[in-house]
Amino acid sequence: MAGLFFEDLSVGQSASFGKTITEADILMFAAVSGDTNPVHLNAEYAAGTMFKQRIAHGMLSAGLISAVLGTQLPGPGTIYLAQSLKFRAPVKIGDTVTATVTVASLDAEKKRATLASVCTVGGKAVIEGEATVMVPSRPA
Repeated sequence: MAGLFFEDLSVGQSASFGKTITEADILMFAAVSGDTNPVHLNAEYAAGTMFKQRIAHGMLSAGLISAVLGTQLPGPGTIYLAQSLKFRAPVKIGDTVTATVTVASLDAEKKRATLASVCTVGGKAVIEGEATVMVPSRPA
């Protein structure tokens, strides 16, 4: 499986990946990450929070950005260098999160791309940020 080369990229290119967040996703993410915050796992506890119900881990949704970068745009061979994130709204069990990345700028000298990244639920941004990646160059 090959991804795009740096030379294949252009400002404005975009790709997306969507996933409906399940109970199993939250339980597995808690087990893998060690983040057992009760707002994610305990309905009674979560009912007493500002969210009034359990919410997904923010990094579970943010991980979908990584899925787009590593499988689609630029795709396999991409090296993640940096990611900024602003969490705008909670994600609940049953929400479908769509992660979209869009090429914002290209640095030909360093073979790096900066991509705007956003996760949405029902068209509303729940996470916004910016990713910087290193992209393989086309062999000479």
